Amino acid sequence: MPYYQSTYYSRIFRDFKEIDAVNYRRVIRFYEDKEEDIKRLDFDEYFELIVAYVNALFEVGAYQKHLLMVDVVIEMAIVHNVKIYRGEDIYQKMLFRKSASLYNIMEYDKAEYILRELIKIDPYNEDTILFLRKCLRKKAPGFLNNAKAFSIFLFLLSAFLISVEVLFVRPFYKEQVAEIEATRTGIFLLGCAVLAGGVLLHRWLVQRKVSLFVAKRRNAKIY
Repeated sequence: MPYYQSTYYSRIFRDFKEIDAVNYRRVIRFYEDKEEDIKRLDFDEYFELIVAYVNALFEVGAYQKHLLMVDVVIEMAIVHNVKIYRGEDIYQKMLFRKSASLYNIMEYDKAEYILRELIKIDPYNEDTILFLRKCLRKKAPGFLNNAKAFSIFLFLLSAFLISVEVLFVRPFYKEQVAEIEATRTGIFLLGCAVLAGGVLLHRWLVQRKVSLFVAKRRNAKIY
């Protein structure tokens, strides 16, 4: 149901409303200084303050603390059947931001799980789909790590050949310079190709995986 707000406002709530909505650090200080009093407010006022507090934690990058509090808002929204808050689906917004906090502390598996659940709810939300792709790209598979390792080896080998060329070949074996140059250039380019190929293959596999998942969820919605 839509969020309902009382016509009566407590002193704490009035003081809170004097704070600039984008002054996130002041919002956080206000809530934490008066947390016990805030908890005794009527639901509508308490809910607005805790939502502002949780959003402020996210905006300032306090992701660990945000993760501790965002579940409180999600639970309150479910228990009190608050579906729409200020024109937005509060449940989906809080879950999306929870996944973003998990992403920012490199908990990619947990972030992926939440994003998949959000796509099940709304398989047409492009922001969620794009974020799932971004999250999956952070989870480097074995072949990509191997490609990176092999490319680094080739780069180091190329650098070693440059040293050999400068210290030994050019001073003593000038007739071999062109061959050494071609060899180390080829090795360097091969390293670039291996690295680029691994990254592009990973991105293509992620794109395909997400597209298949989204298509499946959209078909499920139809039927």
